[in-house]
Amino acid sequence: MRRLFATILLLQLYGITHAQLPQSLSSSDIYQGIKKLNVLGSVLYIAAHPDDENTRLLAYLAREKQYRTGYLSLTRGDGGQNLIGDEQGVELGMIRTQELLAARRVDGAEQFFSRAFDFGFSKTADETLTIWDKEKILSDVVWVIRKFQPDVIITRFPGDSRAGHGHHWSSALLANEAFTAAADTNRFPEQFRYGVKPWQAKRILWNAFLFSTNSVPDSAFKLDVGAYNNILGKGYGEIASESRSNHKSQGFGATRTRGEAFEYFVTTGGDPLKEDLFDEVNTNWSRINHPDIQQQILQIQNNFSFEQPYKSVTALVNLSKMLKQLPASYWQQQKLKETQQLIESAAGLFADAITNTTQAIQGDSLRITLIVNKRNNIDAQILGYRLDDFDTTFRSTLSTNRNFTLPKNIVVPFDKKRSQPYWLEHAMPNGSFDVRDQQLIGKSENDPAFIIHYRLRIEGDTFIVSRPVQYKFTDPVKGEIYQPVVVIPAWEQNFNKPVYISSNGKPVSVAIQLKANTKQGGNLHGDVKPIVSEGWQLRTSSSQASLQNNAMFEVLPSNKQLNSKASISLTQQNDSVYRGATKTIAYDHIPNITWFSPAASTLVNLNIKTSGKNIGYIPGAGDKVAEALQSLGYNVTILTQENIQPEVLKKLDAVITGIRAYNTHLYLTAKYDVLMNYVQNGGNLIVQYNTNNGVGPLRAKIGPYNFNISRTRVTEEDAVVTFALPDHSIFNYPNKITADDFKGWVQERSVYEADQLDSSFVTPIQMNDKNEKPGNGSLIIAKYGKGNFVYTGLSFFRQLPAGVPGAYRLLANLIALPKNK
Repeated sequence: MRRLFATILLLQLYGITHAQLPQSLSSSDIYQGIKKLNVLGSVLYIAAHPDDENTRLLAYLAREKQYRTGYLSLTRGDGGQNLIGDEQGVELGMIRTQELLAARRVDGAEQFFSRAFDFGFSKTADETLTIWDKEKILSDVVWVIRKFQPDVIITRFPGDSRAGHGHHWSSALLANEAFTAAADTNRFPEQFRYGVKPWQAKRILWNAFLFSTNSVPDSAFKLDVGAYNNILGKGYGEIASESRSNHKSQGFGATRTRGEAFEYFVTTGGDPLKEDLFDEVNTNWSRINHPDIQQQILQIQNNFSFEQPYKSVTALVNLSKMLKQLPASYWQQQKLKETQQLIESAAGLFADAITNTTQAIQGDSLRITLIVNKRNNIDAQILGYRLDDFDTTFRSTLSTNRNFTLPKNIVVPFDKKRSQPYWLEHAMPNGSFDVRDQQLIGKSENDPAFIIHYRLRIEGDTFIVSRPVQYKFTDPVKGEIYQPVVVIPAWEQNFNKPVYISSNGKPVSVAIQLKANTKQGGNLHGDVKPIVSEGWQLRTSSSQASLQNNAMFEVLPSNKQLNSKASISLTQQNDSVYRGATKTIAYDHIPNITWFSPAASTLVNLNIKTSGKNIGYIPGAGDKVAEALQSLGYNVTILTQENIQPEVLKKLDAVITGIRAYNTHLYLTAKYDVLMNYVQNGGNLIVQYNTNNGVGPLRAKIGPYNFNISRTRVTEEDAVVTFALPDHSIFNYPNKITADDFKGWVQERSVYEADQLDSSFVTPIQMNDKNEKPGNGSLIIAKYGKGNFVYTGLSFFRQLPAGVPGAYRLLANLIALPKNK
């Protein structure tokens, strides 16, 4: 019995996710689920990033064909751009993870990840696989295949340069190699200790596309996936658009499409495709030698009442009993899980576990309210529940459509694990995350911090019904909202800035903040001691920090290596205080995200001169350039639609637009004349990159003369930079720019460069990735009246937050472009 409960519990844990409204399936959903019980087939789609997946195909496979369908995205999209905020890197990856999970809830597929980090655009598979560590990520793909056991594997991209991106190209190469390696007992045998076995899929296919004229061979298999589902009341083009529109950080809102829609497939491994994606794959119960179950499910399907779905509960419970008696196998466990979900839904079972706070603080108490309601007239009792190490047994018959409510107070142990996303628990080596627990690899997110496991008896059989403990509240506009409950430290200490700049050798004031999250904060205080890198001097050796006062230090560079950067971190003075900060990312379309960044900051020893002090900044899609300008001593005025007026602009030495500003603000089209008059009268307008991909109103002019925005980028952050106009002021005033100023750049040199330039522009910089021709569109400058217009694809938005000295110096020179006579 204990073994059976353990199996049921594991099945319940699979698929529990954060911050969802309690699941409520309609009769149509339940009927679809009953039909799916008779389908024993699985398909795994593999690509590189969030938003690479073919949502229409996933929806068709999951909801029309009713295969168990998964999407393995090798990365979490950390290196992309962000259209909705200023998060970059791992923060953006966490946002895009949740957007993918929201998409999967629409199209019906499941979501998986490898440990690969999205380090930005790559032009070759060789570069990508070297940075990722090919064998490491290959092992992840093999692990997911062995666990998911797909009959068919589908790649989004071809395994060659047609993929258009090194990550895309690599995803296909890894998938095809893993197709064979997953079945090889000599490849990654250490995985077998964790319960997986070698697995050979029937075939692997490339989901060919028509992005170029020669992409789809004439021999490609053609499949119409645009069908209309009468039970769901939607076609798969409509479901796909709803799914894809969850990629809001990428501006991928999609129009619902209707009518036939063809997908193309090319076999790249295994048995050739002839008439169907699942040719020669047995997808019924005879697959595991139980055709009798097929007939039992058909009978449940034929007797199903859309008006009274609870009448199927007894038959589903009997089916569950039969499944429990079968030998444990992949499909036995999968169908047992699906059957229990249908029992809960047909019974009208509502089970919840809620709190009045989103933060469970180590050492503090947490009040949880347990709620169970059997809303249909079936026989059900609650027999007890378990939460972490607490387990209680009792028996109470559930009355129809009446809430059974039970309060529970717990103390959160001091050693309860913080809710750090599992892939961020350890510092990331170059190219991929450090995940040391094999069982976590592939998971989309952490399990909830607290899970209530109810023991219920339904129509004579016992079930474990698991629910995450969530924070529930009512917003006066949005209504009922659920958010995840996260475990945070009682106390934490951190630096007050991510980057400290020492300008021209001046000392820097560093503040260390001590924060109490617990109500028992009291008079906590203690010694705080930072550790500075070699080449920097700490003037104050230690200082007392308390909840009322920050610890203050002064640091200054002690060597003569100008234009360099170093680090500062904290020693552990008190084991009960977390060295770092709790960070929250909040957007309406996804659950709140909590993560913990370690206490570390960057020190920049900067030799810099500035000319002009007053800067206007027009925020775009989101970046941290304005804060970086303030750290250099500039006075920054945030400009909006209301204050982009001549009387405001005339007081400014330069105006800078944030990344994608013209993509995100329609009003900038109407402000064109105002901004051009500002330039004509002697101002400098610096436009950071925009895209020409249909996201936003880029049909309007940006500068005083014509130019086009291309998709050209220089992805090698160490690409050689040539000064085509070495006498130009941007290299000489007020700072002398040299090749050293382009050292230490991160991720890339430039994105979305300009081309098709009017002859009025000059192009001072040339650069290119290996084996490509030099390009000059990363920085274009034109004189206009007394002022200057600049468009730049140089990635200041990445370099400045990373503390890259040369980026600060170059931007200072752009701001200081001299007036024209």
